[in-house]
Amino acid sequence: QVQLVESGGGLVQPGGSLRLSCAASGRFWRINNMGWYRQAPGKQRELVAGITSGGSTNYADSVKGRFTVSRDNAKNTVYLQMNSLKPEDTAVYYCNADVRPSAIGSYTKAYWGQGTQVTVSS
Repeated sequence: QVQLVESGGGLVQPGGSLRLSCAASGRFWRINNMGWYRQAPGKQRELVAGITSGGSTNYADSVKGRFTVSRDNAKNTVYLQMNSLKPEDTAVYYCNADVRPSAIGSYTKAYWGQGTQVTVSS
């Protein structure tokens, strides 16, 4: 089983910054893509940023130029640096990882963290 543990959420004023972390633990062979999603009240969960095992990234248009996703493969950890935060960034942020349990075959399974609240308000 794989666990994803997130940290770093909280309350911040508009224009401020936060850094989210998500560490994967458990038994697995490797982690492929990792990413961050968010869900605001009354809205669907949406992709914020993703990163491949090789370091290629993609971002939602709404966060381009403000958020940066990175990962440390040795620590099985993905980060989300959020700058110039806006009230509309307020949401529960979820970490996601696409995990290969075994070196045999190509089967992968998606895991989710428990979510961390980010609130941007004055």
